[in-house]
Amino acid sequence: MSSKKQILSPKYHSILETVGENLKLARKRRNLTTIQVAERADIAKSTLYEIEKGSPKVAMGAYFNVLKTLGLQNDFLKLASDDELGRKLQDIELL
Repeated sequence: MSSKKQILSPKYHSILETVGENLKLARKRRNLTTIQVAERADIAKSTLYEIEKGSPKVAMGAYFNVLKTLGLQNDFLKLASDDELGRKLQDIELL
């Protein structure tokens, strides 16, 4: 099965770049090397490099393993937790 290349507009790619930069800063605050984090997250060093760049081609599981390695796994639960648009749409239907 071939995989599709993920294409993001520049606006949304910058969000992933920010996530990658945040993960890189978290790693550095913990004084961990890229080799240490990659080994602990069970990913290749090149994959960690792509994550820290905010690459959309890296699997979500690899991002999660890096978060877990940095002790930030609960931050993953914050994704889509505040569905403001969904609540507004639901409220419109209730009127």
